[in-house]
Amino acid sequence: MSPWTSLEPASATVDPGGRTTVRLRLRNTGDVVDEYRFEPVGAVAPWTTVEPSTLRLYPGTTGTVDLTFAPPRTPDATAGPNPYAVRITPTEHPEATTVPEGNLTITPFTEIRAELVPPTVKGRFRGRPKLAVDNLGNTKLTASISGSDNGDHLSYDIHPGNVQIEPGRAAFVKATLKPRQIIWFGSKEQRPYAFSIQRSGTKPQPVEGTYVQRGFLPRWLATFLGVFMALAIT
Repeated sequence: MSPWTSLEPASATVDPGGRTTVRLRLRNTGDVVDEYRFEPVGAVAPWTTVEPSTLRLYPGTTGTVDLTFAPPRTPDATAGPNPYAVRITPTEHPEATTVPEGNLTITPFTEIRAELVPPTVKGRFRGRPKLAVDNLGNTKLTASISGSDNGDHLSYDIHPGNVQIEPGRAAFVKATLKPRQIIWFGSKEQRPYAFSIQRSGTKPQPVEGTYVQRGFLPRWLATFLGVFMALAIT
């Protein structure tokens, strides 16, 4: 005869990186003393512990064990409802194994890691950095990408301008930076800029980089041409 079981509560909620406990009640409905072994099964089993792992009950008596859920703060802890189960195996009557089921809701969290590759680009007419965006949260990331700089020295061509990234995945955004004014003569100029990752309802997350704009012609050539023209006029 299968034992009587009850999960209290049958549905629970936990934050990634946190813990919550559900109590499992078990009654020996047989006519002999039996020992029961408990084994978590399902997707959340790696983050589930049962204390105690075995329980010895006399006929007609009830005992309790605690199921503790501790999902990590990683993309593996999928946000939303996650069914779970516990396999209960009686030692005296293993054919009477029962598997009570419950539901664990894992709350969503968002975590983004972004970096420019390379952080500094050089060029006379353009630079081509890439923005790597990693979704370290447990829910789909939807965001738009834009560029800006102090002084409006650069224009930005960004592909794609919007990204959707599944938990634990990454996306690469290609960009072309173009100076609005060409440096015909002279030394290079550093143009700090930033890409902003904008999610709905949140502040934009900036990722800073530097575009080193080189002069089209070296300064010594401008000096040489100036002297040459002066001599020619003379």
